Amino acid sequence: MSRADEDTAPPALPDFERALAELESLVEKLEGGELTLEESLRCFERGIELTRTCQRALREAEQKVQILLEGEDEPRPFREDADG
Repeated sequence: MSRADEDTAPPALPDFERALAELESLVEKLEGGELTLEESLRCFERGIELTRTCQRALREAEQKVQILLEGEDEPRPFREDADG
């Protein structure tokens, strides 16, 4: 894929915040009771996709935090100030 194609290609997955905001909007629509059965099913299907996207993003974030925290329990050498 060329650089030009990368610039114009849509992102594979929406970011967490955008997905969560869309999910909240869908829930409000569904709770409103004004949608047809077909519209409700479409919203529900999209909601499932967004839920999976959010869950995946949260899992990835949790893994990154775990990686960053690895080794934090090990003792570190004490560094005195130069004025010490």
